[in-house]
Amino acid sequence: MLEAFFRPSSVAVIGASRDPEKLGYTVLANLKEGGFSGDLYPINPKAKEILGLRAYPTILDVPEPVDLAVIVIPYPFVPAVLEQCGQKGVSAAVVISAGFREAGREGLEREEELVEVARRYGIRLIGPNCLGVIDTDTPLNATFAAGMPPGGPIAFMSQSGALGTAVLDLAMAGRIGFSRFVSLGNKADVNEVDLLEAWEDDPGSRVILIYVEGLPDGQRFMEVARRVTRKKPVVAVKSGVTRAGSRAVSSHTGSLAGSEVAYQAAFRQAGVVRAESMEHLFDYARAFAYQPLPAGNRVAIVTNAGGPGILATDALERAGLELARLRLQTIEALTADLPDAASAANPVDVLGDALADRYEHGLRLVLADPGVDAAIVIVTPQAMTQIEETAHVVGRIAQKSEKPVLGCFMGEARIEAGIHLLRGYGVPSYPFPERAATALAAMVAYQKERARPIHQPDRFEVDTEAVRRVMDQARGEGRVSIGDAEARAILEAYGFPVPPSHLAATPEEAVEAAERMGYPVVLKLASPDILHKTDVGGVKLDLRSPDDVRDGFDLIVYRASRYVPGARVWGCLVQKMVPGGREVLIGMSRDPQFGPLVAFGLGGIYVEALKDVVFRVAPFSRQEAEEMVREIRAYPLLEGVRGEPPADHEAMVEALCRVSQLVTDFPEIVEVDINPLMVFEEGRGAMALDMRLVLTA
Repeated sequence: MLEAFFRPSSVAVIGASRDPEKLGYTVLANLKEGGFSGDLYPINPKAKEILGLRAYPTILDVPEPVDLAVIVIPYPFVPAVLEQCGQKGVSAAVVISAGFREAGREGLEREEELVEVARRYGIRLIGPNCLGVIDTDTPLNATFAAGMPPGGPIAFMSQSGALGTAVLDLAMAGRIGFSRFVSLGNKADVNEVDLLEAWEDDPGSRVILIYVEGLPDGQRFMEVARRVTRKKPVVAVKSGVTRAGSRAVSSHTGSLAGSEVAYQAAFRQAGVVRAESMEHLFDYARAFAYQPLPAGNRVAIVTNAGGPGILATDALERAGLELARLRLQTIEALTADLPDAASAANPVDVLGDALADRYEHGLRLVLADPGVDAAIVIVTPQAMTQIEETAHVVGRIAQKSEKPVLGCFMGEARIEAGIHLLRGYGVPSYPFPERAATALAAMVAYQKERARPIHQPDRFEVDTEAVRRVMDQARGEGRVSIGDAEARAILEAYGFPVPPSHLAATPEEAVEAAERMGYPVVLKLASPDILHKTDVGGVKLDLRSPDDVRDGFDLIVYRASRYVPGARVWGCLVQKMVPGGREVLIGMSRDPQFGPLVAFGLGGIYVEALKDVVFRVAPFSRQEAEEMVREIRAYPLLEGVRGEPPADHEAMVEALCRVSQLVTDFPEIVEVDINPLMVFEEGRGAMALDMRLVLTA
C-alpha cells in the first residue's frame, strides 16, 4: 500500500533548485548520488536542466507517469501543487515544506486543505514538515540529510525530523545500518500505524524502531502492534510523558493515571519493547538486528578482568537475568586449558594475559553448555590483550552460534579497532557491562512476550439496560457524576456482590433501614456533588444502635452543608457492615490516546499516597488480569502474612475482568472507582462496598 514511497519507478522533485544552498538542490542531489536507478524529474519553472537532468515547469509537463512526488516549495503553493500531482495520477507524496500545523491556526487550515486534496485524489501523504524518506535497498534517498546511510536490518520512523538527522549521522559513522527511514513530520496522513503495517512483512527490516511524541489512535496502534510484534521486534521510545497539561480528574484512578502509565501499559500489552532513552533504543536495536533471540535468561560471562566480571554479574541480576550455572563437564573442560589462577566458574575469568585463543576456548565451551542461553564477552585492553584477534574470534563464533553473543569491549583509543571488527560480524559491543545486560534483558522480555499465547477477554452475562437507565437518569438531571447510592445498580447489573443498602432521606428512615438489615451498619453521605465522602467526614462506620444512626446521620449532613455550601444532599446510604477483609481498588480513567485505562491496587483512603497501583488498557484477558493482581508491591499481603489466610485471588481477577467489560461496553464512562472492593479469604469471594462513576460531559 505504501510501496510507492520506498520502491518508486519514478520520482519528481517539485522545487528542485540549481542553488546548492537550497533544500530542493539537496533532495535532488541525494536522490541522484544515492544511486536511485529510476527516472528523476526536477520540477522548476525557471530552469531547463538541474544536475544534468532535464527540468519541467510543472509536474503536468512530465511526459511519463510519476510514482512519487517530493515537494520542497514555500507552503502557500503546496496545496495547488498537490492538486497537480493528483491530476497527474501520482500515488504518493512527501511534503518536506514547513509552515503547516506547527505554525498555528492558519497553518492547521493549510494542512487540512492538503489532506482534503490528497484524499480526493487517493494520494498517500508523508509530512508535511518532515525530513523525508530513505530506502537503502532500492536505493532511494528522498531527504535533505547529509548523505546516504549504510544499509542494515533496522527500519526507523521518527516524528522529529531534527532527531532524524542526528540518527542518520550516527548511522554514517558506521554504528548502525538502516533498511528504511521515515521522518513523519506532522503526520497529516501516514502515521506510525501505517508504517508498522507496511513494514510487517518487509524481509529487509528485522527490527522496527519508533520515536514517538503522540499516538492519536492508540487503540489501532495496539491492535496492529500486537500482530507485528509476533513477527519481529518493535522498539519504541516515547517523549513527553509528564503529566503537565493533563486534564483535571476527580477519581482516585484519574489522579494516579497519566500519559506515562498509559503508554507503559499499552506498549507492554502490544508486545512493544519500551526504551527509556535514545541510548537504550539503539542499544536494543543492535542486539535485535544482528543476534538471535535467547531461549531463556541464563547468561554466561567470559572476561579477562575480575572487576568488570563482577559488574556484569550485578548488572545481570538488576536486569532480571540469571548468571548461568555451568555443567560440571563444562567447568572441567575449561579448567583443563585455563591457567591455575583463572576461574572456570561463571563468570569465566581467562585472566589479564589472555590471548585470543584462550577467549576462543572459553567462549566455545560456555556456548555449548545447555544451561547457557546467551553470552557476554568482556575485553579490557591490557598489555598482552590481542584486541583485533580476539574480535575476530568472537565474531566467527557468534556467526555460527544459535545463541546471542554480545561484546563489551571496554575502553576507547586502543579498543576501537576491535569494536569496528565486531560490527562487521554483526556482534554489537557495549562500552559497559550494564548496557550489554540491559540489551539482553530486552531480548529476553520480548522473546517471553512473543511466546505467550493470545487470549481473548472473558465475556459475562450482564444487564446493560439497567446500566443505561442509571446513566440516562443522571444525564436527565444535568449530572455527569454517579455516586455510590446509584452506582450499586450498575454493580449488580455487572455481577458484583454488594452489601444490603438503603438510601434514607431522614434519620428516622435510616434507623428503620438499620433495624431491618441488622446492626452493625455504615452510614455514607449521598450527594451527587460530593464524590470524595471521606474528605468531608461523610462516612461513619460500625454503628450499633438507633442513637448511633441518628447522631451519625445528623453529623454527616451537617458536615456536608458546612464544608460544601450549596451541595445537594439526598441523605445517607445505610449499608450493612461487612466482615473484615483486604481492601483493594479497581478503577478506570479513560486515556485520550488509548481509551479505558484500568487500575488495580490496595484500596482505602491511602491509595493516592501509596501509589501501589498497576494499569492495563481494556479490554484485557483473564491472564492479564492475573498479572495485574500479582504485580503490585503489596501482593504478599494479599497472599497472607504471619498466618493470615490468603485473599480470594480468583475473585479479584474476575472483578477486574468485569470492570474491563463494563468500561468497554460503555465508552461514555470516563472514570470509575470501586474503592474499596472488600476481598475475603480464599473461596469466599469479594464485595464492592463503594463505587462512583463519571460520564462524558
